[in-house]
Amino acid sequence: MKKKRNIIITSIVLLVLAIAAFVFMKGEDAIVIEAKTIVAKKADVTTLVTATGSIEPIIKVEVGTQVSGVVEKIYVDYNSLVQEGQLIAELDKTNLNAATTQAQAAYDNALSQRDYMEIIYNRQKKLYESQVISKADYEDAFYNFQTAKATLTQRLSDLQKAKTNLEYANIYSPINGVVLSRAIDEGQTVAASLSTPTLFTIAQDLKEMQVEADVDEADIGQVKEGQRVEFTVDAYIGETFEGVVTQVRLDPTVTSNVVTYTVVIKADNPDLKLKPGLTATISIYTLELKDVLTVEAKAINFKPTPPMLKAYNEQLQLDSKPAKEKNENDGSIVWVQKANGAIKPQSVTLGASDGVNVQILDGVTEGEKLVYSLKSTSKAEISKDATNESPFMPQRPGAKKK
Repeated sequence: MKKKRNIIITSIVLLVLAIAAFVFMKGEDAIVIEAKTIVAKKADVTTLVTATGSIEPIIKVEVGTQVSGVVEKIYVDYNSLVQEGQLIAELDKTNLNAATTQAQAAYDNALSQRDYMEIIYNRQKKLYESQVISKADYEDAFYNFQTAKATLTQRLSDLQKAKTNLEYANIYSPINGVVLSRAIDEGQTVAASLSTPTLFTIAQDLKEMQVEADVDEADIGQVKEGQRVEFTVDAYIGETFEGVVTQVRLDPTVTSNVVTYTVVIKADNPDLKLKPGLTATISIYTLELKDVLTVEAKAINFKPTPPMLKAYNEQLQLDSKPAKEKNENDGSIVWVQKANGAIKPQSVTLGASDGVNVQILDGVTEGEKLVYSLKSTSKAEISKDATNESPFMPQRPGAKKK
């Protein structure tokens, strides 16, 4: 009898446990509507345009020669510092000196000829006025005198040209700066024919450089003079340099049907780290708003479906009447979660956006919760999400570490 009673008690206990387990499992499988929110807060809104370019001196001069000849002496080399007017090279002057001497002799001869013809002309003029000689003899003397004067003028021009060419044999630096390149050696022949040959390339000041960036036509409308720029170069990994947009050139460059515009960026180079020709990766800050009221863009794009919103309100035992939606003409709509959990639409005025954060100009205050997701899920999934957090994820200050 006692054994039979124990069996009955055991059966009752098992039945109670089974019912409890069923109720528990049923509760875990219950479907709830979860509203996920983010908080409107103060943050920065920044937009930028990226491009690549090359670093160049602000002023770079190619020094050439206007006369042909053999390079006799070179006084500077790569990286040499030069001053304006400094002699940096000489061409052989043998032929040029000979040409100058010849031109001087021709000028002296023409001068003597002019003086002689002037004496004859003056004599013939007096004789003609005294009616001693004919008019034809007078006109011959006048013609010869005018011809001699014209010849003298031509010979003077030839002499000045010869002297100028002789001066061109001395190559001077046109600016203060540093020699970037030297294209000649002593003994080399340079020929100045249709184009002036480049002998040296001189940069004025390497402590101030410029970046010439190629900006895509889709982005050029955002770029303006005075905007802040950050850029990096492969020569200094992890180091960022700063500059300012100084010019947006209007002349487009078309390469393989791709249109770009050149943007000039001025950058200080006090340590001379930036060298001509380096490739720069550039970020142009086209908009920078500091400490403005923002919300993440996903809250702006959220719009609940009427059935989901009705189920959510019924779950919280709120008024299940659908909220009166704002007219689209009123501006953008966000959904604000009230203190009692209710979700209400709110018209807002939006400002700038950087793709992640959107500036809020009006309609929402700092600290308000904005819904970005409203979906059904089970209690078990919510519990699992809460307990399966990665130990490597950052936790709130004061949170108890596991």
